[in-house]
Amino acid sequence: MAPVVHAFRSRPDRVQTIVAVTAQHRTQLDQVLETFGILPDYDLDIMQEGQSLSGITVRALSGLDEIFRKEQPTVSLAQGDTTTTFAASLASFYHKTPFGHVEAGLRTDNRYQPFPEEINRRMTGVLAELHFAPTMRSQQRLLDEGIEAERVFLTGNTVIDALLSVAARPYCFEDARLEALKSSRERVILVTLHRRENLGEPMRQVCQAIRILLDRFGDIRVVFPVHLNPLVREVVFAELGAHPRVLLLDPQEYVPLVHLLKLAALVLTDSGGIQEEAPSLGKPVLVARETTERPEGVEAGSARLVGVSIPVIVESASELLTRPEVYDRMSKVQNPYGDGKAAERICAHTLDYIESRAARS
Repeated sequence: MAPVVHAFRSRPDRVQTIVAVTAQHRTQLDQVLETFGILPDYDLDIMQEGQSLSGITVRALSGLDEIFRKEQPTVSLAQGDTTTTFAASLASFYHKTPFGHVEAGLRTDNRYQPFPEEINRRMTGVLAELHFAPTMRSQQRLLDEGIEAERVFLTGNTVIDALLSVAARPYCFEDARLEALKSSRERVILVTLHRRENLGEPMRQVCQAIRILLDRFGDIRVVFPVHLNPLVREVVFAELGAHPRVLLLDPQEYVPLVHLLKLAALVLTDSGGIQEEAPSLGKPVLVARETTERPEGVEAGSARLVGVSIPVIVESASELLTRPEVYDRMSKVQNPYGDGKAAERICAHTLDYIESRAARS
């Protein structure tokens, strides 16, 4: 949402922009706010140790309700498929405030994969007045679900706006091991895993596939920012912690993660956002999931679904590491998720909506 915030704040003559955050994930939020120079008007600070989905929902909805009651906004916007996004759409509905859903129309058609995101975004879609679809497929999906065409806008995804602005900045890693990789001849595989459906044995299988690749290719280095979830760390450190060519890091802030993407030869991930970001930097993506709500990358050829099958992961990564023509084909695909101008489109459509609504009244 950072590019969207900046787009609205660049038009103070037409709109007053109020930023509210729930801090559902405190550390990640603070990193992004600092990176993009955003000072929230409201910070609910709802994160608690061992928080449950029900607790997040209740605290976010209650806090947002108070903000809506005080500010009485003309329109509200939230992005993506988090519990916070659903709570924001519900608070908007309770206050009869039109809600705009940024990154609308993503679907896997499996209510438990990813969990709880698939249901979050479906319920948000029911409540939204404005739908900002990142791709033609997501736009068509919304139309197929009965959303009126005049309420669905094809914008591209704001994640690409943010990525391109950060990737263009000069950067030196604070971690000397990462900085050294810039001049190394080793090929870097960037790994991120955190999905609930991959906890336990599925994650163990992915780690075992990584170990096979390390044995097979002596010139690769695995860089793995490990999620703070104890269930993730227990498996990853047990399986990969002792290997000399594996760097297990704490979760990375947004800027170093973007520059890790630039450094990588390829990416193995179950993250939705990285599936969108990596193609803009020419990085092939192996998706450690059985389904994806971002099939455009798979269809375009920049991403490949490999699930958590050891043979499939090993075969797919080995092909990219040994066949330059396959690597080039995946790395040179034009990113289907946007051109870096999504925020400007979202801002323009929202302002048009506000002004046309005011004219009607």
